[in-house]
Amino acid sequence: MNDSHGRRRLVLASQSPARLGLLRQAGLAPEVIVSGVDEDAITAPTPAELARVLAEAKAAAVAGRAEAAGALVIGCDSVLELDGEALGKPRDAEDATARWKSMRGRSGVLRTGHCVIDTAAGRQVSATASTTVRFGEPSDAEIAAYVASGEPLHVAGAFTLDGRSAPFVEGIDGDHGNVVGLSLPLLRKQLAELGVVITDLWV
Repeated sequence: MNDSHGRRRLVLASQSPARLGLLRQAGLAPEVIVSGVDEDAITAPTPAELARVLAEAKAAAVAGRAEAAGALVIGCDSVLELDGEALGKPRDAEDATARWKSMRGRSGVLRTGHCVIDTAAGRQVSATASTTVRFGEPSDAEIAAYVASGEPLHVAGAFTLDGRSAPFVEGIDGDHGNVVGLSLPLLRKQLAELGVVITDLWV
């Protein structure tokens, strides 16, 4: 189904304001339909696979709803891989504090699964993008202040590049957008696999 301007409808199966912001900055205007998927109930052998399977679950949950009929549905999910473990959102403030104490001075890999479902054609593509993140060495007091802000409780890996933790990240190797929540270069390739040119979706 197309919108009133003849463009394909784009649906983001995520309540992440960061992902929505990235898509809007790239000239897209997705509708948001939250998937409601229970992320804790999903497992996979590796962090990269977990990110992909979570993205697929979110996209599929929304693609199956009547209000998404005919649309292109994008599902994404991010985890931070550290010591072979997948770290999603911290459970509580104590968990977030422990995370930061274990991450400082080290590097992790942010894995973001991307799944795009063309509900009109019944086709699906999925992949995981990976970006290495080099963490700085915030003091215990800085970590305590950051955790007290509440921000790390709402983001995968207990950090974000576009918020209060930005001063604590020394640098990244790879796609910045992927760490924020969505890799636009990967999304362009996935849409192309489905026969959709990303510029045709610009508003």
